[in-house]
Amino acid sequence: MIRRPSLQRVGAALLALAAGAAFPLGLAPFDWWPVTLAAAAALFWLLCRSDSRPLLLGWLFGIGKYGAGASWIYVSIHVYGESPPLLAGFLVAVFVAGMALFHAGAAWVFVRLRPPGAVAAAVAFAAVWVLTEWLLTWFLTGFPWLFAGYAMLDTPLAALAPIGGVLLVGFGAVLTAACLVRWRSRAALVVAALPWLASWSVAGVEWTTPGERHSVALVQGNIDQATKWDEASRADILERYASLSGPVWNRDIVIWPEAAITLPLHMAGNFLSDMAERAEGALVLGILFGEWSPDGARWYNGAVAVGDGDGRYAKRRLVPFGDYVPLQSVLRGLIGFFDLPMSRTVPGDFEQPLLRAGSAALAMSVCYEIAYPELVRASAGEADALVTISNDTWFGASIGPRQHLQIARMRALENGRYVLRATNNGVTAIIDAYGRVVDELPQFERGVLTGEAARMAGTTPFGRWGTLAVVGPLALVLMGLGVMRLLRPAPRPEY
Repeated sequence: MIRRPSLQRVGAALLALAAGAAFPLGLAPFDWWPVTLAAAAALFWLLCRSDSRPLLLGWLFGIGKYGAGASWIYVSIHVYGESPPLLAGFLVAVFVAGMALFHAGAAWVFVRLRPPGAVAAAVAFAAVWVLTEWLLTWFLTGFPWLFAGYAMLDTPLAALAPIGGVLLVGFGAVLTAACLVRWRSRAALVVAALPWLASWSVAGVEWTTPGERHSVALVQGNIDQATKWDEASRADILERYASLSGPVWNRDIVIWPEAAITLPLHMAGNFLSDMAERAEGALVLGILFGEWSPDGARWYNGAVAVGDGDGRYAKRRLVPFGDYVPLQSVLRGLIGFFDLPMSRTVPGDFEQPLLRAGSAALAMSVCYEIAYPELVRASAGEADALVTISNDTWFGASIGPRQHLQIARMRALENGRYVLRATNNGVTAIIDAYGRVVDELPQFERGVLTGEAARMAGTTPFGRWGTLAVVGPLALVLMGLGVMRLLRPAPRPEY
């Protein structure tokens, strides 16, 4: 006969797993943001009910969250990395299990520091959650994906993004969710409403101001990833981008996606000179380039501006296995995924000059870099607009490209800048300074997106202070709770 406590433990474990799997439904492409709040609330409720297994409950929540929300990694490994299904599934399982450890650690810290009182516990839970997300923006290169704040991008809470970025929006969301668990407490309901009232109070503030408008054209080549890096395909790729750009050479800025042409820069001189002569404005494109020294060649994944523009940018935050292979002496050659094209690049310097396109200064982000709030913020303040180029073909028809677009929208809102997003097969889009998609191209089709982008002046509070304005106070709160626990362990509230 199974004992009732055993059934309760199994039920709690299943609820944690289900809540984690439901969490990404609040993110793109589903955008059911109340589900994300409910998922966070479920984890808070579970951790408040049981102090005995926070590591397991947090880990299971993370398993569900990353297993469902980052399922597109399987597409990259299996379809484009040419790994067998079982091996691809195993590698994804290892990744998911590892990422889930962050939620396990967060759950353990919360239970250890949880103060008495409904409101104090909710604040502690939200603080631990956001500090864990901040950790994911830098620890071991980071994986700043599936943050709670992104789910709130089309809600009133988004007005907090120019003040404290995605982390402040996420804090407001998780605090609301945790307080609503204790809906019988009047104080908890008041605190649940505070983030929404704060966002409402600043919703009409214009943090940056528009200036001169530039005509832009974003080219989506829709090159098949299976043949993209074959030498036999080079001529066709060059011709495709040249022909697609023909009708829009009169635009102020023409943008091609990441690694648009598969010739390295030192071999593409004649072609780029030809394109520069055709362009009336500036052409910005993704391309590989190298530097040579007695120690050998160093390859960079980056971008250049030609025509009525100049500058070169080298990608600073590299994707493990996509841009480089960790432990490559051991892993390279074992399976195709560990020897993908472009997986031998090195990072560029953190501080690099902005690209110039006519009179406009452009801050570049290549692919995954747009997911790093601080990286984008570092150059956004001096830029007139943000440009991100990507090759989301690696994601296939999964939920990944829409999540990536959502992340780019948050960077626009945080910094009060237009984002011009050019990708190989979607989602190519023009995003205004409020994080709204002005226009986009259908996925998996070749085409050109034309429109305008305003040069934005001024700086948002987030652009001025960054994530430290959020992380610093929350870290102090948790340190204070830790000191209180050491001096006098707080009695547990009854649930």
